[in-house]
Amino acid sequence: MTTVGSHDTASAVAAVPAAGERFAYICTGTWSLAGLELERPVLTEASRAANFTNELGLDGTVRYLRNIMGLWLLQECVREWGQPDLGELLRAAAEVPALRSVVDAGDATFLAPGRMPDRIADACQESGQPVPESRAEITRCILDSLALAHRRAIREAEALADHPVDVVHIVGGGTRNELLCQLTADACGLPVVAGLAEPPRSATSSSRPAHTVWSATVRRCGGSSPVRSRCGGTSPGATRRPGAPPRTGSPAGEPELPPAVTGAFHPSARGTRPCP
Repeated sequence: MTTVGSHDTASAVAAVPAAGERFAYICTGTWSLAGLELERPVLTEASRAANFTNELGLDGTVRYLRNIMGLWLLQECVREWGQPDLGELLRAAAEVPALRSVVDAGDATFLAPGRMPDRIADACQESGQPVPESRAEITRCILDSLALAHRRAIREAEALADHPVDVVHIVGGGTRNELLCQLTADACGLPVVAGLAEPPRSATSSSRPAHTVWSATVRRCGGSSPVRSRCGGTSPGATRRPGAPPRTGSPAGEPELPPAVTGAFHPSARGTRPCP
């Protein structure tokens, strides 16, 4: 390889195996960068106020995105806990009830290293939510919070750019975190396709390379039915509750969030409430 995208994120977005334009991407790792690939920048005051940036992508495209705290919160907790087995931690977190407690993943309170579990517990207590105590509860709080932050960024990008989305592609180190992929699918009410952790080394042209991908299952109460992907096929493993409202218009239900954080995490939703 002699040339790459203007930035490692640009290269990662170029590697997304999208067959059309109606997709969002989330580049996950210590930070999450969630947004859209557009033909032209969005230069409105509303976009600036919402903290979105316009960055150059491959072949003259624009990466319209927001920077989100990302897995830094979990990385800091794991460090404080003495590096426990991550697989066991995530399996335990998957058993914790959904949305029991959430925090604003973009709050500057969480930027500095140190005492992350305590700071998350303090934030929940200050907002009148149940205080997560076990490692599994804190992990679930973090991942639920990140999933909601992903949803909020994608919804706002859609509205600000007037660019509808049918599928979310996740790339980067966070693709190894199946629970985060699952919760993001639940929060967005859209199929989530997780690709490679790093852009393929063999990608030498501007065309999107073939990927081996999997689609997170959107868990719903009461069964499932195939969700059609934007390219006309059925997204593998992506399911939606029969009778769930269409993605346009007002949904019948939303994730129920604690009143203290409703304003930060409750934009107009398109999906149905995730199963607890």
